[in-house]
Amino acid sequence: MKNTPWDSYQLFLQVARRGGLTGASVATGLSPATIGRRMLELEQETGRMLFARSQTGYRLTGDGQTLLGHLQEMEAAARKVDAWRQAGEGGAAVKIAAGTWVAWLLTENFSAIRMPADAFNIVLTIGEARANLAYRESDIGIRAFEPDEANLAARLLGEVAYAVYVRRNASELENRWIAVAEDEAISAYLRWPYRQTWEPIVATVNRPRSLPDLVRAGAGKAVLPCFVGDLDPELQRLGGELAELRHRQWIVLNNEDRHRPEIRTVADRMTKLLKSYADLFAGKRASRS
Repeated sequence: MKNTPWDSYQLFLQVARRGGLTGASVATGLSPATIGRRMLELEQETGRMLFARSQTGYRLTGDGQTLLGHLQEMEAAARKVDAWRQAGEGGAAVKIAAGTWVAWLLTENFSAIRMPADAFNIVLTIGEARANLAYRESDIGIRAFEPDEANLAARLLGEVAYAVYVRRNASELENRWIAVAEDEAISAYLRWPYRQTWEPIVATVNRPRSLPDLVRAGAGKAVLPCFVGDLDPELQRLGGELAELRHRQWIVLNNEDRHRPEIRTVADRMTKLLKSYADLFAGKRASRS
């Protein structure tokens, strides 16, 4: 019996996870025609119909779902071997995905996340897009909602509040909006200024990290998480909390990897750190000690 090359199974995973040839093509760089041919060959080699094909994409059959489960187990085993190898070389890494402001808090308290005697490294990816753990792009993620993916585990950290901030003792001329550019405004709080059509947006930036700088400079007002604005002595709230923006916050891990010692250690430390800021996250104006 012919042994199927592992790269064929890897292609199968891409098609299964991305719902068709186009997504798999983007991920792998191979043409859709090549991937389609490889999937037909895989079905012939396994003697199983793995996909139900239609104009809307590739849907897994029962046999396809079974194969996906087997391959996910193989991936998990391979990652454990790789983590074991890296640990022996002193190079195991824990990949964290977080939004702009949680990442800022983590970096300010980095010594609470990784300690000098730790044998692992930290890889921190910062962005507003949803942390993707399903494809192991990250080991630990922070999300604004509880995950519905079956293979993810989540810990509730608390709630996050938002408000509008201006420079302390600001003049009326500073009561104008500054915002992240509309095509970069992924999160609800970043889209808020665009809903206030009766007031102009006088400046935009492409990253949220610059918003407090512009507020301090007197450029205008901005929506910020309360744990950011309330920590800044040069800023003050303009009005009350924007209650409709309040949301819960979760730390998310892949079920198959969360018991790896280095991932568990970092997740536990992150949970402890972020929960220690729970009142500040919730907008209760706790001050920095």
